[in-house]
Amino acid sequence: MTAATKSYNEVFMKKIIILAFCLLISFLTVSCSSEGDLPASEQQITDTVSSDEASVRDLFAMDTLMTLKAYGEDREGALSEAALKITELEKLFSATDEESEIWKASHSGGKTVSVSEETAEVLSFMLDISFKTNGALDPTVCPVVREWGFTTGKYKIPEQDVIDSLLQLTGYEKVKLNGNELTLPEGMMLDLGASAKGYTGDVVSDIFRRHGVSSAVISLGGNVQTVGSRPDGTDWKVAVRDPLDESEQLCIVSVSDKAVVTSGNYERYFTGEDGKRYCHIIDPSDGYPADNGIASVTVISESGILCDCLSTALFVMGKDKALEYQKKHGGFEMIIVSSENEVTYTEGLEGKIELVK
Repeated sequence: MTAATKSYNEVFMKKIIILAFCLLISFLTVSCSSEGDLPASEQQITDTVSSDEASVRDLFAMDTLMTLKAYGEDREGALSEAALKITELEKLFSATDEESEIWKASHSGGKTVSVSEETAEVLSFMLDISFKTNGALDPTVCPVVREWGFTTGKYKIPEQDVIDSLLQLTGYEKVKLNGNELTLPEGMMLDLGASAKGYTGDVVSDIFRRHGVSSAVISLGGNVQTVGSRPDGTDWKVAVRDPLDESEQLCIVSVSDKAVVTSGNYERYFTGEDGKRYCHIIDPSDGYPADNGIASVTVISESGILCDCLSTALFVMGKDKALEYQKKHGGFEMIIVSSENEVTYTEGLEGKIELVK
């Protein structure tokens, strides 16, 4: 599949891209999420806001503000079930909650543990993408991420011998998943942060459809997922914002029944004593923040979990390999923003993307 490219003659861009919903008159903007989890006790669910047309539910889970907006007769029931399900999934997937299945597996001392069907499904999907991307996505890289300070806020450039030692505790191929039986080598840890929200978006979409909701939009931080089209039959509009001016959009994508997920070097980063900027997306091959000329990757597909996993993996792979992967595997479209002010998008977005600038 070919790609269309447009360059912008502006100053160097710090790519801070925030996915926002383009509503009929104005945009509803949501902030991008960072990795990590909060204990279930810290989740907050506000009252449902209703109108003749839509109901909206806001909640805080998976370390991000989530907004669920649904249209339809049983939208209230759909929102209530979805909110409870999100809470349930966080309790399964959290990397920090000592009661979660992921935490227990990571602290099992090498022993086999039983996990739920949902945890097994998400992990199995991640491992498959890890294999297909030759390890560009790796759910075991979290000890390295932590050493750089991206989960603690205590940023530092680790010594090479420390990175080399921690890399011995990583490797998706070392994870053994047999049905619902999960075994990790002692010292290895899992983090489903690159898939949990995508999977959650898929589950919430299914809940909505079961309740007869044919039109909905789901914001899970930097993940946007739509059910059907807008009530008037037109596509939902998802905007990628211009980092130089938060009041402007870089481009607008028209979607129905699609997820839109972005990963970028703007979400969390620090400037080291060497004057270099380091982002939170770690390349599993060397234990260093990915630095390949990409500022962000946005993936569009019917599958939220696919978008979530690939947005990270393709960012690590770099532009050329990402385009090759998309051409070989298909099933998704993408937008790549380079650190040289260049926007590249796949051919399938022709007629569905508007470059604002």
